[in-house]
Formats: sequence, structure tokens, C-alpha cells
Amino acid sequence: MDSNQTRHVLIVEDDQRLAELTREYLVSNGLTVDVEHNGAVAVARIKAEQPYLVILDLMLPGEDGLGICRLVRPEYSGPIIMLTARTDELDQVVGLEVGADDYICKPVQPRLLLARIRAMLRRVNKPATESAALRNTDDARHSFGELVIDNAMREAWLGEQDIELTSAEFDLLWLLASNAGRVLSREEIFSALRGISYDGQDRSIDVRVSRIRPKIGDDPEYPRRIKTVRSRGYLFVKEN
Repeated sequence: MDSNQTRHVLIVEDDQRLAELTREYLVSNGLTVDVEHNGAVAVARIKAEQPYLVILDLMLPGEDGLGICRLVRPEYSGPIIMLTARTDELDQVVGLEVGADDYICKPVQPRLLLARIRAMLRRVNKPATESAALRNTDDARHSFGELVIDNAMREAWLGEQDIELTSAEFDLLWLLASNAGRVLSREEIFSALRGISYDGQDRSIDVRVSRIRPKIGDDPEYPRRIKTVRSRGYLFVKEN
């Protein structure tokens, strides 16, 4: 599996049998995988080891998944896939709000989990993975006044200040900025960033937009840079 073999995945799961079965399946598909059963220990490990990707159970001893996500995000920008036995939309939205990149409901089908991991690998390995229809520029950097977004470095700045973005937030911001002046539907965004069809229910894009806005100096109540276009999608405004 080429580049997957060098990617370190950390599974944070207190169900030891499930964690080991998941680890074996992922290892058999070319990934390097470690397991941590204790939530409190996981926080220190994620910060110190900086794994390429974290698979994080919501319910854990020591520190739950939401708490772990909240604690590590200031120092860890890699992808986090959250596993939850709950189907409540609120839990999923809260997980995204504290920095999870994706979530999967338990019981997890190994093939689905592997597919989501591979999608993350492709997204980060090839930052400009947008479909040809959406890739309307070959530029590696966009500037909008004080806002600068650099795709080669996968970093953004507002004036002299670095903007702290998760991997998923950067991908979404770059996609919107690359299509400044054009309304992108949720269907287009899902297809470009996740390679799956929009089911009409998933709120992850909306949550990420709400997190990105204040980070880039946009007013969450009256946004001028990333506008919501009712019944259509999102518009990144070229000029304010």
C-alpha cells in the first residue's frame, strides 16, 4: 500500500479485544498501528508521539473522547476519527466542534473504517485532491487582504498571526478559497473532500465552517468572508 506503510495510526479504545481485532485488520492492510486503552494516557501519547492519524473512542476511562480531542487539539493537527456507540446527532456535532475530523457509529465495519482512513491519507498526502471541476487554480497560495492561505505549507495566517486549523478545516478552507466567488454546494464539497455523496443529514461541513469563520476574522453572526447561501451552499467572497 505504498505510503500507507509509513503511517502511524493510534487507536484509543478501552475494549481490548475490539482494539486488537481492529489493529490486526489495519496492520494486515499495510498500516503501522498502536493501541492505547486509557484516555488520560492517550492525551500524553498523542501530544508526544504525534501519530499520523488517531482513531478515538468516545467512551473511555480516565478521559472521554471529547475531552481528549479538546485537550490535544492545540498541539495536534493530524486527523482524528471518532468512534461512538451513540447515534445522537448532538454527540456527533459536539465531536466535530471540539476538533474531530470524522465520526463513525459503532459497531464499526472494518472495511468502512479502512476506507475512511485511506480517504484521510489521500486527503493529507495530496492536499489539492479536489475534483477537476472544482480545481480552478494551480496557485499554491491565496491572499485575501490580511488572510493568506498556503497549500504547500498547509498553513494560514491572518496578518502576522498563525491560524490554528485542523487538517479537515484547512482542506475545507482551501477548497472554498480556491473557488472564491463561486457558490459550492454541500454535495460538491462532500464529493471533493471526502469522496462520498452527501446524505442530506451530515452536519460536519456546517460545523467546520462555523469553526473556521472566527479563526479567519469573520463575524460568525454576520459573516462577510464565508457566506451561507440559503438552499445552495457556501460562498467564499473574493473581496470584502
